[in-house]
Amino acid sequence: MNTPRAARLVTRAATAAALATALGMGALPAATAAAPSAAPVSVRTAGTDRDGGWHQHGLRLKAADNKKVDAYVRRAHKAERAISPEVRAVARISHAELIGFDQRLKSPDSLKRKVATWMRETPGQSVETSLGMINDAVRFTLQWPAGTYSQGVRTAAGLLSAWGNDSTRWANTWHRTAGYKAVNSAWRAPRSHQLFEVQFHTPESKAAQLETHKLYEEQRLPGTPPQRVRELQDQQNAIFAAVPVPPGAERLTAPARRLPSPDPARRLPVPAPHPAG
Repeated sequence: MNTPRAARLVTRAATAAALATALGMGALPAATAAAPSAAPVSVRTAGTDRDGGWHQHGLRLKAADNKKVDAYVRRAHKAERAISPEVRAVARISHAELIGFDQRLKSPDSLKRKVATWMRETPGQSVETSLGMINDAVRFTLQWPAGTYSQGVRTAAGLLSAWGNDSTRWANTWHRTAGYKAVNSAWRAPRSHQLFEVQFHTPESKAAQLETHKLYEEQRLPGTPPQRVRELQDQQNAIFAAVPVPPGAERLTAPARRLPSPDPARRLPVPAPHPAG
């Protein structure tokens, strides 16, 4: 994004006007308009123990740690109500398809598996440290055809940055010769400070991700033997090897970090949250 051309894509005045226009439009593409509001979160799961602890697939959290994860889940769900309208506006302005919007909130069990795995792999690591490493409790996927992919990513990332979201992670794997292909980005929302993930895909890379999901899930389970882990990785590599690389995708970089300024885009009203469903 550190190019004059990219800078022209998202000027301050254009950003302010674009967001105001997008949020003022009643109709959104079908992929976004039909998406339901997030239901009130209930963090009690099937793996919750009588003493308040949690267990699943050989992983465990003590009652005190489980309580902290539950509190994190509630905070993430509250923050999502302000993040989602911006991402929906980004999708409209950049001509992206917003994929899987109804799955934008990671389930409590999935978060607990991730935290418990990290704490198991790093003995002594606190639950607070583990929660601080999570960037996909709130997550979105934007998708463009290969021909418009690189331009779409530049526009979308530029808008997110201009609206005050700080880029905290940018993993561009299009240059890889094996494995997963896409751009996975993480952002910190300016008001809630909630981390959220935005994946940038083509239809082909998204299809490969969906096809390999079960393989990936099995691969990361604690009890999967090393030989099976290698077999699963080989299968994933073969699937992603067939994904075409969009022109210029391997050169996509994160937007430049913006310094605090009287940017009119930052003075826009907070997007209205989804009504309770």
